[in-house]
Amino acid sequence: MSEVPRPDLPASRTEPDGSAVVRVLSWNVRSMRDDEAALGRVIRACAPDIALIQEAPRFFRWRKAVARLARDSGMVTVTGGATAAGPLVLSSLRVHVERTEDVLLPRTPGLHQRGFATAVVRVGGARLSVLSCHLSLRAQERYAQGGMLLDRLAAMGEPHAVAGGDLNDRPDGRTFRRLAGQLQDGWAVRPWGGEYTSTPRDPHQRIDAVFATSGIQVLGCGVPEALRGVTRSDLRAATDHLPVLAALRVPSVR
Repeated sequence: MSEVPRPDLPASRTEPDGSAVVRVLSWNVRSMRDDEAALGRVIRACAPDIALIQEAPRFFRWRKAVARLARDSGMVTVTGGATAAGPLVLSSLRVHVERTEDVLLPRTPGLHQRGFATAVVRVGGARLSVLSCHLSLRAQERYAQGGMLLDRLAAMGEPHAVAGGDLNDRPDGRTFRRLAGQLQDGWAVRPWGGEYTSTPRDPHQRIDAVFATSGIQVLGCGVPEALRGVTRSDLRAATDHLPVLAALRVPSVR
């Protein structure tokens, strides 16, 4: 497992100038088909302000399952789930939600429906757009969805934005490079913790990421392998991806 030793990520806080240090977690939870207790323990230990979830439950009684995930994680549901074809946004009580929108993407016949869960939130004196995504397994469709992601962030109209998700693409892939060409790739800017997100038992590739617009300062980003309260057994049991945790300093709204 590739790991960069660093101190724990900065805690969430609001600075005297109104800027905010915001913790953002991105994680594919495989429809909560694995160890839900382990899933909740890891998210709680990461203490995110915002959790960008992929493969949230989206079929029978999905709302109850999402509510259970939020409760077990010590968070609240913001938007997404079945209404976004799987992506979901959770938040801590520190976050004020200004508006939300779930977006279904054009669907290729025979392939899964994909979507974005999006919200504009305020944390302290900072305001930002957030987006959770799970891109296609097909290269051509995935590349088009990468462009739609960038267009959606621009259309949300906020100067600062964060996107996280399961890209189904590696850093040398066309779609990953398309996103990293216009947004900061958190791990590449300031690596912290582990690099590879797939699979938990044999981490060998980075297909999950947190991206931020240029005005946001990345304080650290990576798999929280050595974070206090996160155990290797829980990471292996919770789902079939490893989470990505980022600490970001977002400027205040002027």
